[in-house]
Amino acid sequence: MSSKFLVYAYPVETEEEIKEHLEALRKRWFDATHHCYAWRLGAHGEQFRANDDGEPSSTAGKPILGQLLSQEITNCLVVVVRYFGGTKLGVPGLIAAYKESTAQVLAECEIVEKTVDVVYRVEFSYMAMNDVMRIVKDMQPRVVNQEFDNMCSMTLAIRETDAEQLEGRLNKVEGAVVDTIESGTWI
Repeated sequence: MSSKFLVYAYPVETEEEIKEHLEALRKRWFDATHHCYAWRLGAHGEQFRANDDGEPSSTAGKPILGQLLSQEITNCLVVVVRYFGGTKLGVPGLIAAYKESTAQVLAECEIVEKTVDVVYRVEFSYMAMNDVMRIVKDMQPRVVNQEFDNMCSMTLAIRETDAEQLEGRLNKVEGAVVDTIESGTWI
């Protein structure tokens, strides 16, 4: 009899959500041999963890995490629940099984792409409006909010890769004041 692998992928935003999913799976599949997992959080995947849950070191969690890394997926938890079937797979077999299981579940998931944006608040006089609006038209940031009066203001969101250029151009407008509100925000 061969081992049985059940694979789950969840979109997650916090470590608390991750813990809740893991607890629920451990309760549901309480008699499983292993509950191996990996997760990544953050716009650039700066927070991550992999867990072998009793499998030989680096044979389960690392291959799962490797799939998240190679496919550049963040804010995701993948859990592979294994029922041992009696046949030992060996280190290469375990690595392949966890890697392929994860690749299959991710292939079937709907991957949602989001941009990492920087949000600016720009304050300027009515006289500088043409200059500011020209930059907005050229660079096409998302206009989150705008107020036009004697003193005008706009809240603009733009991809992190274009943020420095937008900020530089707006700072050259006479009378404009640019403040960064948020950096590295998921949009």
